Amino acid sequence: MTRRVFVGAMTALGLSAADDPWAELFDGHSLNGWRPSENTGSWKVVDGTLSADGPRSHLFYNGPVRGAAFRNFELEVEVNARPLCNSGVYFHTAFQETGFPRKGFEVQIANSYQGEGGYRERKKGGSLYGLRNIYKQFVPDDQWFKLNVLVRGKNVQIRQNGMLLVDYVEPNPPVIPDGPETGRFLDQGTFALQCHNEGSKARFRSVRVRPLPDNLPTPGGPPPVADEVFKQIVNDGRHNIPMVDFHVHLKGGLTLEQALAKSRRDGIQYGIAVNCGKGFPIDSDEGVRQFADSMKGQPIFVAMQAEGREWTQVVSRRAAALFDYIFTDSMTWSDNHGKRMRLWMPDEVGTIADPQEFMDTLVERTVGILEHEPIDIYANPTYLPDALAKDYERLWTDTRRKKVIDAAVKNGVAMELNNRYQIPSPSFVKMAQAAGCKFTFGSNNTGPDDLRRSEYGLRMIDECKLVWQDFFVPLAGPKAIERKGSALRA
Repeated sequence: MTRRVFVGAMTALGLSAADDPWAELFDGHSLNGWRPSENTGSWKVVDGTLSADGPRSHLFYNGPVRGAAFRNFELEVEVNARPLCNSGVYFHTAFQETGFPRKGFEVQIANSYQGEGGYRERKKGGSLYGLRNIYKQFVPDDQWFKLNVLVRGKNVQIRQNGMLLVDYVEPNPPVIPDGPETGRFLDQGTFALQCHNEGSKARFRSVRVRPLPDNLPTPGGPPPVADEVFKQIVNDGRHNIPMVDFHVHLKGGLTLEQALAKSRRDGIQYGIAVNCGKGFPIDSDEGVRQFADSMKGQPIFVAMQAEGREWTQVVSRRAAALFDYIFTDSMTWSDNHGKRMRLWMPDEVGTIADPQEFMDTLVERTVGILEHEPIDIYANPTYLPDALAKDYERLWTDTRRKKVIDAAVKNGVAMELNNRYQIPSPSFVKMAQAAGCKFTFGSNNTGPDDLRRSEYGLRMIDECKLVWQDFFVPLAGPKAIERKGSALRA
């Protein structure tokens, strides 16, 4: 890289070539400059690395660089996390004798970590813990990777191996999540490494920092407005409810770059879905592979929206397995007279002479989809054509609801809380929750203008008293394609 290119890159970051150089905080052979808390034996230097292995302890930097007080900086840590490891890197923190640090922020290190006892941790590596969470594992266990944290003013960026996962701008005043960490706001402080618990083994072979001027401005525009939706996203995420919109389409002019920027701004990770089926953008294995390749290296879930009932013959098991999850709806089917219809198109639905017969057929088709198709999520659930929608509560009788809910629970299919259509209704959600059904957020957007902040799902959390155990996260268990792969062609 030439000096001109280097200076240009630094200028783009709001820095200059004259800024402080990188400083190593770990000398490679001792704990000099570091102070462990409580179980001090959990920290050792092994083969030139800082080894975290033992009961809970945090290793705080107290060395000479900047007097261990950092406001704006770029931190780079090389980490190796063993299977089921839970660890983290704190910044803007302060020494604490016992417990988890209450001041500052934690950057999560957790690849395959599942939780302890009955708790299942959803927040994966690269999360700005409790504020901007990541729900997909992007780094394998037992592999060295680089974790970068860049703080400038009120902006925090987090990268894993160069992938930008978090781009958080703190509002004014700060929104501090529920919990004991009352000092979780941008200020200044030192760094700390975490040994979370016995069995959580991590190694750190490089910890270096590049201090930046204290007066750096916050990049970008004004800080976000911390309205009630902003606050609920933070607090529900803090309480382990996955803030993920699993039904996002790059349609209507919405680009991947725009979607990622909105995802980071709102604090809701996205599942980017492509429509697959007869007569849809993807109708072959080659199309699936091209889409999957185009999404590699992006901080998203990759999804298929299976269209129509013919989709199982369009893609093979091998191609379908490239997706993190598959979802479909019951909006396309044929009636008992062989008439194929798409329920959102009035011309195809026509006049519904007998609403009760229509509903019974809809329920029968829906149960068949849930029973036989290898799907993880039931999208646009309980959708009714315009001619019937006004009678939703009456037509969706308890008997009909129970058939659909039982089929979803039996087959491990989660139900989408759909932001576009505001379905299922609260009464349906409550009944499904009582039966053990799992839920997800889903927009089903038509472009950038109706890609919002999962307000309907957030409302259902409050109104139906949903908790983290009520939500589905892909890759936490076998995918539907692994359970029902025989439904697709080889």
